Amino acid sequence: MAATSKSTAGKAVASESMPLNAAAPQFVTANTLAEGAPVLVIDADAERRSALCAVLSCLGERPQVISEEALAKAPAAALAVIGRSVAPRAELLRELQRRCPGVPALLIAGDGDEPAGIFEEKPPLLACIPFPCPHTQLLDLLQVAGVYRRQYAAQRPLPGSGGSDEPVGRSHAMIELRTMVSRVADKEVTVLITGPSGAGKEIVARSLHRQSARRDAAFVPVNCGAIPPELLESELFGHEKGAFTGAVSSRAGRFELAQGGTLFLDEIGDMPLNMQVKILRVLQEREFERVGSSKSLQADVRIVAATHKNLEQMMAAGQFREDLYYRLNVFPIAMPALCERAEDIPLLIDDLLRQMAAQKRGTLRFNSAAIDALCRYRWPGNVRELANLVERLAILHPGEVVGVADLPPKFRDGEVSEPVFSFASSPVGSGAPPLPESGVDLKATLAGLERDYIEQALGQAGGVVARAAELLGIRRTTLVEKMRKYRLQARASAKG
Repeated sequence: MAATSKSTAGKAVASESMPLNAAAPQFVTANTLAEGAPVLVIDADAERRSALCAVLSCLGERPQVISEEALAKAPAAALAVIGRSVAPRAELLRELQRRCPGVPALLIAGDGDEPAGIFEEKPPLLACIPFPCPHTQLLDLLQVAGVYRRQYAAQRPLPGSGGSDEPVGRSHAMIELRTMVSRVADKEVTVLITGPSGAGKEIVARSLHRQSARRDAAFVPVNCGAIPPELLESELFGHEKGAFTGAVSSRAGRFELAQGGTLFLDEIGDMPLNMQVKILRVLQEREFERVGSSKSLQADVRIVAATHKNLEQMMAAGQFREDLYYRLNVFPIAMPALCERAEDIPLLIDDLLRQMAAQKRGTLRFNSAAIDALCRYRWPGNVRELANLVERLAILHPGEVVGVADLPPKFRDGEVSEPVFSFASSPVGSGAPPLPESGVDLKATLAGLERDYIEQALGQAGGVVARAAELLGIRRTTLVEKMRKYRLQARASAKG
């Protein structure tokens, strides 16, 4: 294949010069194509068609040749590559979208076509590429196609998902969570959402409200741990004028504000015991009084509670009332930590960037190596920590492509959920060579070992990058970045 032209590849991948369509967000992260979905190859030239299939196979994709006549029977695909012998190509693109909605396309440049040119057709045409196309440029475009497919899928609601207001994620855990939300949303039962801080429990609570029959009334959140104990009763139930020092006027509480809707009691585990008794009474009798009043008010609200604490352990320690726990825990929903659904991180980043762009707070793009590094990080602060990082990077690198070097050190180093080495389980002399008295350059030693393993894996895999990545237990995009780092690009280009 021809050598890579950095300017051409950059022009092809840059989102500013390559509008996907009017609805798609104009930023690029990185992702592989849809797992198992084929890449359609539509080209009347048999020799070029064969070469395209060989290159796509070497890059780990599943090419499938299809004729123009058979387009009506085209399977669900991740990408279409259309040769220059196919005409008229604009009509073919429109037909492709009718048969396979959301499938992006690459055109092989013909006479008069400028490679990596800008196309304005409504179908998601990524670029016009030369033939033969440099592997690195094609790999970048495959990643862009993966982004488009992911964004297109994210904009389509799952059955029973309630649409785009749902928690973001395509992992098994998030699909199961959305299913549980859809099943209980229209039931007048109390829901207890558990999960670590910053995981998105309030988003789940809002989703429950939006899918319920109370959606037209108010959703009122209150953080039980953020309000001083002496003010919490007044905040929840309201007060009358003169009920206490400083009460210069009557004030409605959160229960009254949520009348007919949903009251979200966040961090219920931080609620004092004396307030737990009063909340229990409201749940049992569906009525309450303002502070300083003897008049009972009806509580026509649905209670959704959330906590990051283990309420069963708190009950055993006498810190949480058992009767209140069983009143709240009618339908429990567990929110997974972000480290348990790392495959959702690219989707979450895209969603955060869409929100920032809509709010005119800037945007940026991530390359594949940066995405992989973020997927390896342990995320103790969960989605909140991810949102803070994206906003910080948007301030530091507005409109730029963020790489691993641009990430803060703790994200760059790939801190993972479980340690990869433990002195307790790996005593000195259990396989590593003895440490010289003069010491070693650990970074250089590990880099040499990594390069050796990559070369061995490529040799065993016959130069097929996707297979070598499987042998090493890493992503294909990660392996490609490491090959570039160790100047193994020539071997990758020669063998895929």
